[in-house]
Amino acid sequence: MIANVGGMTTTHTFGIQLAPEAATLGTFRALARQADRSGLDLLGVQDHPYAAGLADTFSVMATVLAETERLRVFPDVASLPMRGPGVLAKQSATLDLLSGGRFELALGAGAFWPAIAAMGGPSRTNPEALRALAEATEIIRAMWRAGETVRVTGEHYTVKGVHAGPAPAHEIGIWYGSVGPRAHALTGRLADGWAAPIPHYLPYEKWRESQDIITGAAAEAGRDPAAITRMAQLVGDVTAGPGRVRLEGEEPIRTDAAGWARVLADLAAETGFDAFVYWPEHADETQVRRWAEEVVPATRELLGAS
Repeated sequence: MIANVGGMTTTHTFGIQLAPEAATLGTFRALARQADRSGLDLLGVQDHPYAAGLADTFSVMATVLAETERLRVFPDVASLPMRGPGVLAKQSATLDLLSGGRFELALGAGAFWPAIAAMGGPSRTNPEALRALAEATEIIRAMWRAGETVRVTGEHYTVKGVHAGPAPAHEIGIWYGSVGPRAHALTGRLADGWAAPIPHYLPYEKWRESQDIITGAAAEAGRDPAAITRMAQLVGDVTAGPGRVRLEGEEPIRTDAAGWARVLADLAAETGFDAFVYWPEHADETQVRRWAEEVVPATRELLGAS
């Protein structure tokens, strides 16, 4: 369970990521319900509005929240350049209200710029994208303070006296899916959490350095580094038997539940992660069951022993 998702977690949390393929939305919904029944804490939903084969992430999340009871749902991660911060704040607060406080907001500064531009979005340099992310975060948080009048003048986003509200049901966490050193530093200064990109975008070897940058930036900003959620996102397959595991480059993890548990326990102890989201190479009922009913209990047992 998550005691304080927006900031520090009091115990380790576990989730799964699913892609909202338009052709298999029925399967997506069934797997989300299975994850909920199995006791998982989190469900991440990919957000690529420019991808023809993917359904709208926020519509899918609304449906999933309506069909589950305890699962917390978040975009993994929301493409900020495709979604204005004022409307994004209202969408997020509404989903949180409808679900009784089970929505979290993970944000990405932007990637796949040609695809974003092809759909009518902006094309930004990395420094521009980070400034836009900081401006959007200020606007989103202000929009959740119901009763205030929000005025923010930025290089990329400006609001001119809009009335804030509604307030969400709980303090929604804003997690950044940051990749580079400057983005990590911004995460430490502003974000409630770090949704570490999968190893394809940020290899395992860079995770410890990334954590240190986030921690250092938080301390310099006068924040408690321990209050920032640290989420590892791991691609692979939970197999019936043991397999060789090498946390190198972007190599998927393919091993049994006991092997996975050792990997997660080591990441918690040595790299400082307190949340783990599984990206199955082939999402099906077997993978959800093995992750939720075998890997998670085995990991908790190792973490409790340590």
